[in-house]
Amino acid sequence: METLQNILPIIIDFLIIIILIVGIILGIRAIITIGKVDKIVDDVNDKVESLNGFFSVLDFITDRMSSISDIFFDGISSLFGGFVASRIRHQKRKDDQEDEEE
Repeated sequence: METLQNILPIIIDFLIIIILIVGIILGIRAIITIGKVDKIVDDVNDKVESLNGFFSVLDFITDRMSSISDIFFDGISSLFGGFVASRIRHQKRKDDQEDEEE
């Protein structure tokens, strides 16, 4: 029993030392990995920023095309609306004339 009380703390100390060494190694590897990931993120960020000019030009073009198509379709709808309104007025006049004739 006495030998177990003397050997057990030594075994526990040895295991704690091994766990501490493994933790230090994992910590160093994590720091290295985070450094590599940071470099990759910076590279991707630089590439995305280089595309900002392209996207702003593309946004400008789509806005202009949208405004032109809005103007075009507003004109078409006003012409069609005017045509329908004149047909309705013409039909009302025709109905009024028929009512007056009767």
